[in-house]
Amino acid sequence: MLSSSSLYAAIDLGSNSFHMLVVREVSGSIQVVTRLKRKVRLATGLDKNNHLSQQAMERGWQCLRLFSEYLQDIPATQIHVVATATLRLAANSAEFIGKASEILSNPVNIISGEEEARLIYQGVAHTTGGPEKRLVVDIGGASTELVTGTGAKANQLFSLEMGCVTWLERYFNDRSLTEENFAKAESAAHDILSSVTPTLLEQGWQICVGASGTVQALQEIMIAQGMDERITLSKLQQLKHQAIERGKLEELEIDGLTLERALVFPSGLAILIAIFQALNIESMTLAGGALREGLVYGMLNLPVEQDIRARTLLNIQHRFQLDIEQAQRVRQLAKYFCQQIAKPWALDDRCRELLTSACLLHEIGLFIDFRQGPAHSAYLINHLELPGYTPAQKRLLATLLKNQSGPVELASLSQQNALPSLQAQRLCRLLRLAIIFASRRRDETLPALRLQVENETLIITLPYQWQIQHPLRAEALQQEMKWQSYIQWSLFLEEQNNSRLG
Repeated sequence: MLSSSSLYAAIDLGSNSFHMLVVREVSGSIQVVTRLKRKVRLATGLDKNNHLSQQAMERGWQCLRLFSEYLQDIPATQIHVVATATLRLAANSAEFIGKASEILSNPVNIISGEEEARLIYQGVAHTTGGPEKRLVVDIGGASTELVTGTGAKANQLFSLEMGCVTWLERYFNDRSLTEENFAKAESAAHDILSSVTPTLLEQGWQICVGASGTVQALQEIMIAQGMDERITLSKLQQLKHQAIERGKLEELEIDGLTLERALVFPSGLAILIAIFQALNIESMTLAGGALREGLVYGMLNLPVEQDIRARTLLNIQHRFQLDIEQAQRVRQLAKYFCQQIAKPWALDDRCRELLTSACLLHEIGLFIDFRQGPAHSAYLINHLELPGYTPAQKRLLATLLKNQSGPVELASLSQQNALPSLQAQRLCRLLRLAIIFASRRRDETLPALRLQVENETLIITLPYQWQIQHPLRAEALQQEMKWQSYIQWSLFLEEQNNSRLG
């Protein structure tokens, strides 16, 4: 039975949805026990005088009654409940908060927009990999938070009064998806952004991260339509045109768009388009966490690591008792290969980091059983939480590990959305070779080999008579040439006397 003292809960009473996150602290990290989400659409209950309707409050209280059962098993000091934009605005928020606190047997704190932005940034910093200097965007139901920061430190925090629910009521209240309605919604967002744009642009950033249901929904649509996971302005415009073609909210059926999210999809899309345009954003990725994670990590008082992905990889290696020395051996070989073919294959930092991650985790399936080890590895990576990695990156890692040996499932490398198919294939080929050459599990047995590329043909040059001296690995390489040839990947072996095998 779980010890109640190990449980922590964070509840976010948002303008569109109420969320509850329950976690355990495990070895300096968090393990998610449950996530609950209910569409309450509190913001739709605000009238022109910012008075919250009785009906909207009842929806919120009913949701909190569901949450309250879980909270009974968690110490009050390990529960943090916050309310955001709608309850900041509501003239009668005290009535709602009073009864909400009674239902939950815990105080409900209405936090300022700046505090909300700070907590969102902390949640992103604890859960999202990539360069340290970042811009974080969170489009909520009634407010949008924009934060710049470096590492764990937020530099500029802004909370703007625009959100997917309020924009729905103002600019799509006739339920028509027209160019005119989108233009009005985008123009209004530009007007609000104009006051903060110069300050944000002065900060600069290396990566832009989206931390909201709006961004998650957009990314899910893109992936369902065969695009990669990076959100760009051109993709957003493409989705807008798809929406306009449908004409009405009631007829908004787009591949990847859930019925639950469809109502606020156009308004959130219009706000995000304006943000991309105003801030000259090239691309955006999905964050691994936001407000609730910021609350949880704040309660646990855990430091923000410089590299969240490194912490994740180390935790998994220890948890599943991986041979860390062997993992590093494979990683070093893959890194060496990348250096030798850097120019012709142009593997960027993102590719190299994902290849490194695959190397460090490739034997995780042995924790279950040696037989079907690659399949076990893929299953574990697909179902583990990997803070710092996006869902698409997790799928890529699982695909690489499933194809680390044996026949290659080429279709699976094409179906992932983290990287273009050709780049994923290249990573797969390098991983497979690194695993073969490191299979003796001893540094002194690694050959002084050379790897070259001619178009998509890999040429390995080995020391003279190395294959005679190492017959088991030589046999594995011969088999690997066959596996690769079956899917039209060309691999050749040479020895230093220039005899080529392939």
